[in-house]
Amino acid sequence: MQVTTPSWPATASRDSPRATDGNTLGRVTDNNVLVSQHFFALKLNKNDVVKVLTALQNASVVTDPTNPEVVNNGGPTDIQALVSGLGEKSTSTTFTKETLSTGVVLISKPSKLNVPPWQFVSAFLGGPSLRTAAWWANAKIYTTTASKKISCSDSSLTKPGRVAIAITGSWDGTDFGLEGGPGPNFNHAKVGVSISNAKHLAIFGDMNQQGAVSGKCASSQNGRGGLFFVIEDQALSTSITASIDGETAPTKGP
Repeated sequence: MQVTTPSWPATASRDSPRATDGNTLGRVTDNNVLVSQHFFALKLNKNDVVKVLTALQNASVVTDPTNPEVVNNGGPTDIQALVSGLGEKSTSTTFTKETLSTGVVLISKPSKLNVPPWQFVSAFLGGPSLRTAAWWANAKIYTTTASKKISCSDSSLTKPGRVAIAITGSWDGTDFGLEGGPGPNFNHAKVGVSISNAKHLAIFGDMNQQGAVSGKCASSQNGRGGLFFVIEDQALSTSITASIDGETAPTKGP
């Protein structure tokens, strides 16, 4: 399961409870029901688990596999070895792509690859235009057009398409905000859809719309690692598109 909720799930087992956090939403130190979140669940076979753990290592996932309050490591010895290798900052600058047994594509962005996350995803996928809804706060990455020069990029990537940042959405007649910030009516989920081709992509990620397209390329999320799960499914893509089809962030700040 990929979730965007801070500190949840927070306890690896009932035998090693965390002193300040638990597994009940809204009852943890970081109140994770104050703003919108996303939950993405996917069934994995053993080969998929190996691919996901390897992608997490490449992305410099932050965890402490030696802390029983956080990690309950078990299963086959090769899986345990991969889990034990988590929590170290990766030296990789190479993004990776794996196709899981379900056909879902898994992308891993390493922390040392200093590129704006969602522009990176567009470029990685061959340049489709995307509409995204992620935590949009300082340092803000504004909506970028297909003609926008992205100096913070990698020579192996194609040019990204338009990346539009949704700042409002609606569900069943109720409007809601999709920016980042404290308080209610803000969004901490990290979802995107393709809006320029016939593939109907739905994307679930770990990374916010924060960083830079030029200048300080290691700024904010550019200098962090994360995973993106890409699904080609018309019904899912259409549903997400409808829920984030509101106002769009401008192409530059005040």
